[in-house]
Amino acid sequence: MRIEDGAEVVSASRNHLVFAYYVTGHGFGHATRVVEVVRHLILAGHDVHVVTGAPDFVFTTEIQSPRLFLRKLVLDCGAVQADALTVDRLASLEKYSETAVVPRASILETEVKWLNSIKADLVVSDVVAVACRAAADAGIRSVCVTNFSWDFIYAEYVMAAGYHHRSIVWQIAEDYSHCEFLIRLPGYCPMPAFRDVIDVPLVVRRLHKSRKEVRREMGISEDVKLVILNFGGQPAGWKLKEEYLPPGWLCLVCGASEQEFPPNFIKLAKDTYTPDVIAASDCMLGKIGYGTVSEALAYKLPFVFVRRDYFNEEPFLRNMLEFYQGGVEMIRRDLLTGHWRPYLERATSLKPSYDGGVNGGQVAARILQDTANGKNYASDKLSGARRLRDAIVLGYQLQRVPGRDISIPEWYSNAQSEFGLRTGSHSVDHNNTSLLENSAAADFDILHGDVMGLPDTMSFLRSLAELDAAYDSEKITEKHHVRERKAAAGLFNWEEDIYVARAPGRLDVIGGIADYSGSLVLQMPIREACHVAVQKIQPGKQRLWKHAQARQLAKGQGSTPVLQIVSYGSELSNRGPTFDMDISDFMDGDEPISYEKAKSYFARDPSQKWAAYVAGTILVLMKELNIRFENSISMLVSSAVPEGKGVSSSASVEVASMSAIAAAHGLKFSPRELALLCQKVENSVVGAPCGVMDQMASACGEANKLLAMVCQPAEVLGLVDIPSHIRFWGIDSGLRHSIGGADYGSVRIGAFMGRKMIKSNASAMSSQSYPNGNGNNLDELEEHGIELLHDEASLDYLCNLTPHRFEAIYSKKLPDTMNGEAFLTKYDHHNDPVTVIDKKRSYGVKAATRHPIYENFRVKAFKALLTSASSEEQLTALGELMYQCHYSYSACGLGSDGTDRLVQLVQEMQHGKSSGSGDGTLYGAKITGGGSGGTICVIGRNCLRSSEQILQIQQRYRNATGYMPFLFEGSSPGAGKFGHLRIRRRLAPKQD
Repeated sequence: MRIEDGAEVVSASRNHLVFAYYVTGHGFGHATRVVEVVRHLILAGHDVHVVTGAPDFVFTTEIQSPRLFLRKLVLDCGAVQADALTVDRLASLEKYSETAVVPRASILETEVKWLNSIKADLVVSDVVAVACRAAADAGIRSVCVTNFSWDFIYAEYVMAAGYHHRSIVWQIAEDYSHCEFLIRLPGYCPMPAFRDVIDVPLVVRRLHKSRKEVRREMGISEDVKLVILNFGGQPAGWKLKEEYLPPGWLCLVCGASEQEFPPNFIKLAKDTYTPDVIAASDCMLGKIGYGTVSEALAYKLPFVFVRRDYFNEEPFLRNMLEFYQGGVEMIRRDLLTGHWRPYLERATSLKPSYDGGVNGGQVAARILQDTANGKNYASDKLSGARRLRDAIVLGYQLQRVPGRDISIPEWYSNAQSEFGLRTGSHSVDHNNTSLLENSAAADFDILHGDVMGLPDTMSFLRSLAELDAAYDSEKITEKHHVRERKAAAGLFNWEEDIYVARAPGRLDVIGGIADYSGSLVLQMPIREACHVAVQKIQPGKQRLWKHAQARQLAKGQGSTPVLQIVSYGSELSNRGPTFDMDISDFMDGDEPISYEKAKSYFARDPSQKWAAYVAGTILVLMKELNIRFENSISMLVSSAVPEGKGVSSSASVEVASMSAIAAAHGLKFSPRELALLCQKVENSVVGAPCGVMDQMASACGEANKLLAMVCQPAEVLGLVDIPSHIRFWGIDSGLRHSIGGADYGSVRIGAFMGRKMIKSNASAMSSQSYPNGNGNNLDELEEHGIELLHDEASLDYLCNLTPHRFEAIYSKKLPDTMNGEAFLTKYDHHNDPVTVIDKKRSYGVKAATRHPIYENFRVKAFKALLTSASSEEQLTALGELMYQCHYSYSACGLGSDGTDRLVQLVQEMQHGKSSGSGDGTLYGAKITGGGSGGTICVIGRNCLRSSEQILQIQQRYRNATGYMPFLFEGSSPGAGKFGHLRIRRRLAPKQD
């Protein structure tokens, strides 16, 4: 039931009623909306006892009445915030346990006595769960007024913190079930604990003064642009600067700390009545909460918002805000660095369109009055199906990964030019299908699969829907993408199914180049991903590009299967945007061509060599699984994984391509099998000697978890949760990394040389059972262990050798370097199928051999430490392991000036040498992947201070080198978790 009322005053009840109104301890937002409901109850002549932890002025500024009674008490803690933008999930659960669980019995006893003492007629809760149970114990009816419930919010925290807190969620839901019904506010979350619901309009505080009055009193003229900064408290140590605002702008700061402000920033008093100031402003900058969103919508104020981590109310409010065209998302990095101008200017161009009711306080008060008088509302009873749907949405929301849906807005041209083409360019909420229906993606029916709320996937679907415009180049705003968009426009037959796959890049947290030696590795899939759309088409129906059509006509064979590929972002990478070939080129008679021929085929044109990563998947399927392709294939590749930065851009392209091709042709194999096939593409078709961890992370990884795998050859041990207090970042050095480079390959060869030498030494030692001329004797052999020597003589993977055995026996037997010809003369071969020894080259042996042996030990220790209790010692030890890994890379010759400089900056932040504050929250860093440039991985405490320090490192690196590093933040699901989409274009109805 939805109730709306245009009148301002709730009619006085025939009875004088007493209400007990409990307010959650989470921030002021709840108290401010409670004020409006309480005001109307008091206007109707009733007494209201408010149980709250909020300051008195929040209520007394608006209500001056002897019928208002304030009782200072906090019965829940809400969400504990590490800072203004970050919720500490574990601390929230522990605080709630301390506040509401441990003293529960005494709370219930005290509240029952108090409710009886004031002779309460009705208990109202926003949104204190235990109040509902206390009301039931006292024999009093209760009603909840809210847009979210704590069981929904805490459920995700329990998933992150462990099952020992799960009883909290069940207890909260059980407490809510005692209430009569729910008065549900707009922007609501799934709340399956409530059976009955009444929807009301927005609850918004009224205005006391007009825009002109407020500006006149503040001495601000109408021609001045005004932004109100409203974060509910500013981040500690955050310094506002004059240049943050465009010329002619002023900023009003709410809840400001004691600090000096630039002349264009004005500090508001703590008891300022903010609705008046909000309505007098031109836009608001802050974090999303019910209070800020409802007042922004009510007063049609554009809202520039910055997302919070780990608070699940936000996506639903954001969806409502954006639906009414009132929201502009600012990425956190730009908030902290003061790059506000494009967002503020974008906001002032919006025309918020909210036209719903704003009298929810009055409506809710009337319902509460009637209920207290004994009226039974015929509310909407949520059906079992609806409650199940809410429960499913709740469960789906539990899988939301903080940060994965943070994106750079499509209108933000500066970000696009700086960071390159990004598929994740639209802010799309993943919990409400209505947004899909209101977006360009609604041009498609999704026949299979789920977009999983991924904004980059929504953006990719939108780009597909917009391809028709590519025939008219004037409609394409990104002029440097005209060629590829035009080529893509003719790829697909819109009356047939299209298959879409997605695969992320990966951040090598630890393990790196030890994968080819069989090490344990820990890898995190990053937010940036590659999307590939595939359609198989009958040869005669495929629209060929002119040169491909001419090639077919020249052969005189009629229509034969053709592969056509378009790759977005080609101009940014200095490569051709298109590639095409006759699929028959992959055949040599009745059999597929060799991998050597394939390498030569793709090497013919350097501008199209990239196609080996995509088209190579087809050849691998032909050779390894004996698949034959009878139809033409059209492919569109769009990758947001930056190339040459050591985050597996190539693996993401391979995995997404093979996954999409397999889906289009009905091929099914596990994520592990997918990864191994894609490694074959890279090793055999592309010719890069990579290990398997990149493809495994892209295929098998899950968002916000570390994939733990032993590369022997590719055994997944499981997923390791990243503790809520730990965060990983990737920072790009700007030095291009390539696993096809000589350094990476030579280190790999050196490691395999070392393994061969160790096996040879172990074999010789184990065969010497009696004293001989070499000086070995039986006692020495027994000390070394005959069985161990036998095992080491047949060592399959270098990482199976322990560090102490390496140091005790083999280290002194290995040369620092060795010439290729000398090695081959003595040992014949190094037993690595993907590298070739150059006889004329000298290879580092000892360091290249030592690295994977010690790295395997470091990764095992790292994995164990992640599951230990949170402490400063834990973080310091984890960071130390990463530092050791970094310098081991350098010993192998895989370091670089850029990555060394970044690691040094992290150390300076950690130890306070550079910042001067000594309060570093970063603990370690290492070069990643194949080394020789690329990206470093940084570990730090998950708090705003860490983000600030990362941004300082970016700026200092830029000051030193002239290059602004790309920052990798967030995570997303691997290709196996995503699966695939099968979509079909909704064709416009034919006109009569």
